[in-house]
This record gives sequence, structure tokens and C-alpha cells, in this order.
Amino acid sequence: MAFNKEQFIADLEAMSVLDLRELVTALEEHFGVTAAAPVAVAASEGPAAEEQTEFDVVLTAAGPNKISVIKEVRAITGLGLKEAKEVVDNGGKIKEAISKEEAETIKAKLTEAGATVEVK
Repeated sequence: MAFNKEQFIADLEAMSVLDLRELVTALEEHFGVTAAAPVAVAASEGPAAEEQTEFDVVLTAAGPNKISVIKEVRAITGLGLKEAKEVVDNGGKIKEAISKEEAETIKAKLTEAGATVEVK
């Protein structure tokens, strides 16, 4: 009798989570392996994650001092009054692909003005 992959998948789909867990445990015992081990080995063998070097400053909320926030956004971005007001009203990216130090400085200025800001 040949192995029917489609039927096997259909049988797995019909199983409950508890049944699947019992199946995994039985397979681990039968073959003397652990399902989590290959994941840990693969993660440790992979290249180290590169440290983020470019950050975006995102305005999430203007807060109660909207006029102060608009002034800061204009000073930071060089936008006109209308464009800066739209960014403050709708939220969005203030600066993109900048250094961490610059992003933290901008965040501090906007937070001081009353805005809620994220650095991503």
C-alpha cells in the first residue's frame, strides 16, 4: 500500500489539538527526538541579527497642545503650516531613516510639546 499524502493531511486536519499533541509525543518517543531541538539548533546556527541603524520617528497622537506640536513638526521637517497640521491631525512619519540619536532628540522635542511619539 502506497503512502497517500493527501489522506494523511486530511486526517491531521480532522484531529483535535489534544490528539495532535499526543501524536507528536508518540513520534518523539518512537524516534528518540524532541520537536523543539531542531528549532533551537537552527536559531543558534543562524547569523546574528543585525543591529538597526536607521530609525523612523512616528507621531501617534498630538495631545492637548496641538499648536505647540505643529510648531515643532514645522521646525523639524521644514513643512508648511498646512502640511504640518495634516501630519499632526492624522499622525504619521515625521522623519525616516535617521540615526538613533537624532530620532531620540526629535522624540524628546515632540514629547515635550505634548505629543505621543514612537521611534521605530
